[in-house]
Amino acid sequence: MDAPPRRPGAALPTVRRTITRAAIDAYRAVSGDHNPLHFDDRFAAATRFGGVIAHGMLTLSLASELMAAAYGADWLSAGSLRARFRGAAYPGDALEAVGAVSQCETDANGTVVTCRIAVRKADNGERIITASARVRVSPEAGAATVVQQQKGHPIDE
Repeated sequence: MDAPPRRPGAALPTVRRTITRAAIDAYRAVSGDHNPLHFDDRFAAATRFGGVIAHGMLTLSLASELMAAAYGADWLSAGSLRARFRGAAYPGDALEAVGAVSQCETDANGTVVTCRIAVRKADNGERIITASARVRVSPEAGAATVVQQQKGHPIDE
């Protein structure tokens, strides 16, 4: 396995998902979030969103999936994420989570990597979430998970 990205500017694996009504319904069932904005077409049409939208945490999960793909178990045990929601995802939207290492610091306990992440609409680049993630990377760490990925796609386009 390749070592996880540590050099500032290094791209993280890209994660892509299409938001579907089935995914929104499944998330609603497991989360217990039954806000009609996420399932009632008539109600949602009368809101500022103009229609049903995905749960914010469903879209944010792409950022965590990206970090798990890059940092494996280290992300799952020692990662943190700060996010800002900037827009909504609708059924049918193809989303992609992209990111890059912004900072890498080494101390007596290991290396802490900070990454910039964006979850954006694949068709037009509209950022619906911007985030900063931090993870303590063990010296022997390798990427434990592989997902559909492509290099590149800077988040600040």
